Amino acid sequence: MTKNLQIIREKNFSEVLKLIQRGRSRAFSAINVTLIETYWAVGSYLSRKVADAGWGKGVVKELALWLLQKAPDIKGYSSQNLWRMKQLFETYKDNAKLQELLRELSWTNHCIIMAQCKTFEEKEFYVQTAAKAGWSKRELETQIKRSTYERSALADKKLSPVVRELPQDASKVFKDSYLLDFIDLPEPYIEKDLQSALVKNLCRFLLELGDGFTFVGENVRLQVGNTDFELDLLFYHRDLQCLVAFELKTGKFEPAHLGQLSFYLEALDRDRKRPHENPSIGVLLCRNKDDEVVEYALSRALSPALVAEYEHKLIPKALLKQKMHEWTALIEARNTEAEVADEA
Repeated sequence: MTKNLQIIREKNFSEVLKLIQRGRSRAFSAINVTLIETYWAVGSYLSRKVADAGWGKGVVKELALWLLQKAPDIKGYSSQNLWRMKQLFETYKDNAKLQELLRELSWTNHCIIMAQCKTFEEKEFYVQTAAKAGWSKRELETQIKRSTYERSALADKKLSPVVRELPQDASKVFKDSYLLDFIDLPEPYIEKDLQSALVKNLCRFLLELGDGFTFVGENVRLQVGNTDFELDLLFYHRDLQCLVAFELKTGKFEPAHLGQLSFYLEALDRDRKRPHENPSIGVLLCRNKDDEVVEYALSRALSPALVAEYEHKLIPKALLKQKMHEWTALIEARNTEAEVADEA
């Protein structure tokens, strides 16, 4: 067999393999949909029996043993799993929109979310994000461990007025802090070192950024007049349908940083943005920041920009939740002051 014929055969055989793999994927997906729908129906039935007939764990345990005797070939109906089915139904029964996504997650992922997420908002976030991104069990556990929900929720609370008014919905896309535990840089280091480390570990950085981001380039040249400028990192977000510029700062956030980023966003929108795309968004990624300084700086900003910090080590969930409460209290106090001033 000639080399060219071998190459052609290999290409043809690969096409057959792709057809088989796509078919298997659709079959697994169909099986999972049926499984989750069955578990939902069983959970609904058990919920009614617990409420109307006083069924308790003892009765459900009897049911599990009875099912095992009557249909020993049917797996997955232990008393513990039956209670999880009831929990699944009771958790999402009042949210019709979210129910449509449940069948897109594996039962294992559902169990992880129900066991490890405390509030409904947190469960909702991981159901939506895991379904959209197609997270595996390992990826879901990693995202929960890395406090992705808390960091995203905190960022949503701090979206500047300009970002909130954009035609694209930027909520649940960005984070208040990015965990860069995969970079190994000796202190002290400069912005160029950080940039090189992020590009070197681009796959892990994209995973930390979240679903939807694609890398456009580093040191992106922007020519304005007769002067050349360089933007640190440029991405495109498929859902937001816009360019996302990242400027890196290895020190503390300074309000003056926003002027540089605003200039870059203006250049991107004038010279790089395509007619069908939405306005570009900028992210200042700093080593640390004072939240109140950031809030003041963004309140009058004219460009759609966000300020985030990066960490080398995992931030405790308790600390993130505390920051969420503090920020909410600060905004509520400011709103109350504004209302009192208006009434006066």
